[in-house]
Amino acid sequence: MKNEKEITLRGKNIPNPIQYFTDYNFPDYVMAEIRRQGYEAPTPIQAQGWPISLQGRDFVGIAQTGSGKTLGYILPAIVHINHQPYLERGDGPIALILAPTRELAQQILTVAQDFGSSSKIRSTCVFGGAPKGPQIRDLERGVEICIATPGRLIDFLEAGKTNLRRCTYLVLDEADRMLDMGFEPQIRKIVEQIRPDRQTLMWSATWPKEIVDVCQEMEKDTKLRQLLEEIMAEKESKIIVFAETKRKVDDLTRRMRREG
Repeated sequence: MKNEKEITLRGKNIPNPIQYFTDYNFPDYVMAEIRRQGYEAPTPIQAQGWPISLQGRDFVGIAQTGSGKTLGYILPAIVHINHQPYLERGDGPIALILAPTRELAQQILTVAQDFGSSSKIRSTCVFGGAPKGPQIRDLERGVEICIATPGRLIDFLEAGKTNLRRCTYLVLDEADRMLDMGFEPQIRKIVEQIRPDRQTLMWSATWPKEIVDVCQEMEKDTKLRQLLEEIMAEKESKIIVFAETKRKVDDLTRRMRREG
């Protein structure tokens, strides 16, 4: 199935993809909408993305536009929300979806409304270039899903019109495009207000290769050394190296000291 659908995976203990909607015990309210929309089978990104997302795991999903990405994260969001306590007065959204443009935000809203209505999940869309009044009203009435462009959301957070204290499900749609558009400081500012035990999903149609150098385990030390030497050749360099365990951090530190 993975080969036939050309799915490439990286990570540990990845659940198997599902082939049919019936392979997973989706709630009735989800299945009803899937039937109503006439979907026959999950797209590859849904087939693999749903089992991962529904386990509450963090995830980067890359698939072409038109491959069902939106439903890829909306459906688990709805299942997630239905497992949380109801919103109380003054609570902010449980699921936050950040998108780079108003057009994309509005497209996502349609999917969220279609699939959320049967279990009474409310969604709203928050973006610049439109009157703030109606958007504020929605937020103050309470919405489980907020779809937002970063700038307008920050305005509302700073004005106390909403908050992210209940947010446990975060999606960055077109993640790399948001970074290309210079949204990184805004995204950081927003994410700092969300609790660290949230689930984070990044979705994109492309993922710039130059960010990642995938290498074999035994190449890592040499590559790291080369990289450090190159960076240190520039003046005033500060470097952060992330490792998986405390032991690895100690090893690396010892080795770097030894090599001066």
